[in-house]
Amino acid sequence: MRREPARYAEPVPYQFTHEDVAFLAGADGTAALEATAELALRPDTMVGDVQRLSQAYPGQQGALTATVLARRALAPRVAAAADWLLTEDAAQQATADAVARLRAQELARRCPGASVHDVTCSVGTELDSLLCQPDLGRVLGSDLDDVRLAMARHNVPGAALLRADALTATSRADVVIADPGRRAGARRTFRMSDTRPPLPDLLGVLRGRLAVVKCAPGVDYSLLRDEHGFTGQVQAISLDGGVREVCLWTLPGMAGRRATVVRSDGSGFEVDDTEPDDVGADAPGRWIVDPDGAVVRAGLVRHYAHRHGLWQLDPHLAYLTGDALPPGARGWPVLEEMRLSAKPLRKRLAQLDCGTLEITVRGVDIDPDQLRRQLKPAGTRSMTLVVARIGDRPTVYICDAGQRAEGTGPTGRPITGR
Repeated sequence: MRREPARYAEPVPYQFTHEDVAFLAGADGTAALEATAELALRPDTMVGDVQRLSQAYPGQQGALTATVLARRALAPRVAAAADWLLTEDAAQQATADAVARLRAQELARRCPGASVHDVTCSVGTELDSLLCQPDLGRVLGSDLDDVRLAMARHNVPGAALLRADALTATSRADVVIADPGRRAGARRTFRMSDTRPPLPDLLGVLRGRLAVVKCAPGVDYSLLRDEHGFTGQVQAISLDGGVREVCLWTLPGMAGRRATVVRSDGSGFEVDDTEPDDVGADAPGRWIVDPDGAVVRAGLVRHYAHRHGLWQLDPHLAYLTGDALPPGARGWPVLEEMRLSAKPLRKRLAQLDCGTLEITVRGVDIDPDQLRRQLKPAGTRSMTLVVARIGDRPTVYICDAGQRAEGTGPTGRPITGR
């Protein structure tokens, strides 16, 4: 009889209590967190590390371990994470500093003097950025989770906080900000109806109000508009090449789609659907260009192509091509084109002294790792294969190793929140 594979339960995040927060926020807790931060807390050391903590801080080892691990997870995105109290879920969903600051600056620019209510403030990430904007009015935060509110009081001293349901009108603030929870325990939630509170319900409550709602990158735009009546602007945001979130804006004059590309070095740009998109599809130029994920997610590939004098390899693919690599973009210098067939490809790559081989695929159902094993690159040259379906034919473009152009350049419209 066939045996079913073993199934393992997902680990359950530590459930903080008010007593935990009170201890961690005090002098003894601060010292204990500093000592815990010196431990490795890796899978291979975890048992021994937790035993040491249980001996030194009996009953507090779970809270100490969970806090330090959450801080480490958040530290690359939020500078203040080293001193914050937070849960694993809050760390996973917290907005990166660069993105939160940009949103707060745009709010201050569009709505100077406006009061702002973050109705799902959690541990205070967005509040921290909003309070740093002197051109905004009063900032209020609320949440249904008492423990997270206690953490927010520690993280953002002086913030005005209250316990309230995001689906109930509890203030007359000029602008509402919301970030519905997208995690249930250890699992990420992808359906709009499964967020906390449910996104469709939240949009219904906020209809007619000025609002900014943060969503998962994969949210279905057409469903939002067709079934839930959303008529504002959909903004896809990436940070250092990774799409972080989609933001829904209902401020005056904001509609359509916008892509915002943010980089840690301070560069970046925006593109929106008011720009022209009349580009064609043709044979590759000198470069194959991979547009930033926010541009792809916002459906603005053709608009971006027009801005930079590029064209498409195929009308149905996000790959672009042209004779120059746009500022800040990632691309591959094209050497030659071949059919997708392992044997002639292996021979040609050997002739080109291919060693390290990156394989990127769109529109073709192949496993890059399996193809790499078939091609057996053994030379010294770093190269890239771009595999794409052009028309009805899988095509391979042999390229030099990928490169990223520097800067935003004279044609990259800077981020202004237009």
